[in-house]
Amino acid sequence: MNGITTFIFDVDGVLTDSSVHITTSGEMLRIMNIRDGYAMKAAVDSGYHVCVISGGTNEGVRVRLRNLGITDIHLGAHDKVETFKEYIELYNISPEQVLYMGDDIPDYYVMQKVGLPTCPVDAAPEIKSVSKYVSHRNGGRGAVRDVVEQVMRVQGKWMANFDAKYD
Repeated sequence: MNGITTFIFDVDGVLTDSSVHITTSGEMLRIMNIRDGYAMKAAVDSGYHVCVISGGTNEGVRVRLRNLGITDIHLGAHDKVETFKEYIELYNISPEQVLYMGDDIPDYYVMQKVGLPTCPVDAAPEIKSVSKYVSHRNGGRGAVRDVVEQVMRVQGKWMANFDAKYD
């Protein structure tokens, strides 16, 4: 965790609990955890790269993430490995510096390319098998907060920005 500079997250099953609420017009609504959002914003504010790569295309997700300060949002990404490669090349990031959290088969191959593959406790068995860390939290229920907070604590950055405001 000491060398992590970049967090990459899937959406459905990681930032959400995999549920969608479908309206009568066909819109699919998702619920995201506020504490996960706080952790991602803390990471952005502390200078980490934070990226989202998802096969989903819900624009409400993009709005939520932008409000957290996340600018690298790749929705509709059906080839996550290619998107990952383009992203790390753009920012000159070594794969070993990346923590990726996924939960299901579309995340499998990209997780094999990063330094710290992680997943929520309710992830698919195949994803658990390639993860170096399995959070004790479910997707959409604090798994993102768990990994971000742990990395930032190890690196002495978890309370740093907050403490600086009130010193």
